[in-house]
Amino acid sequence: MATNIPPHNLTEVINACICVLDDPEATLSDLMQHVTGPDFPTKGIIMGRAGIRAAYATGRGKIVLRARTEFEDFGKDRVRIIVTELPYQVNKRMLIKSMADQVNDKKLEGISDIRDETDRTGMRIVIELKRDANPQVVLNRLFTQTQLQTSFAINMLALVNNQKQPKILSLRHILDEYLAYQEQVITRRTQYDLKKAREREHLLQGLLIADYQNEGMTTRNHKASLRERFHIMSHHYGLLSTLGYHAWFVLRSIIK
Repeated sequence: MATNIPPHNLTEVINACICVLDDPEATLSDLMQHVTGPDFPTKGIIMGRAGIRAAYATGRGKIVLRARTEFEDFGKDRVRIIVTELPYQVNKRMLIKSMADQVNDKKLEGISDIRDETDRTGMRIVIELKRDANPQVVLNRLFTQTQLQTSFAINMLALVNNQKQPKILSLRHILDEYLAYQEQVITRRTQYDLKKAREREHLLQGLLIADYQNEGMTTRNHKASLRERFHIMSHHYGLLSTLGYHAWFVLRSIIK
């Protein structure tokens, strides 16, 4: 069983996360005010909201996607269908080929020509109809017999908490897992920064100890070697042993 999670708008998802943080008791209806549905890159139209709500509530659902179409008059009493958006994961070239093959096989009637007029301004598939064709009937047949209408089965399956068995997650569960993960990331990053800061603090303590002239150590240990002076400072000022040779090399460049 494979996961099949549709793409979503990042801003909507983050707003839903903020909603959960502000109100831990937020319901599915509250979350769906922010995450209204999948955000497909090819756009298209989602038919109905029952499938979306089922997917967000249980982790499984089925949605129907349709191409965005419009009727356009041309010539004398002629109509053509203009397709400007396709359902998710539909290949435009294969779609046009499928429609053309069905027209040639007489499975689709009322169509006189199919052209791809896509340019940098946007996608545009032109389906010219015969003069006596009913545009709405032809469009309905296209939805039924081609990929101008498809379905997308949502299956929000994922591994959580290092489990070996995948689990189907609802929208709320996914948001909770994401927030918990972000909390771990921030905690680890803060602990790392704190560790580095403490190491830096320890090094600075060593450098302060190296400024032993104010304490008169130059006079008392003038003839002592660099290593001996380091051990004297470590014992006298309580320098931690973890500073070790790293500080010793720094002190070597300071103590003459």
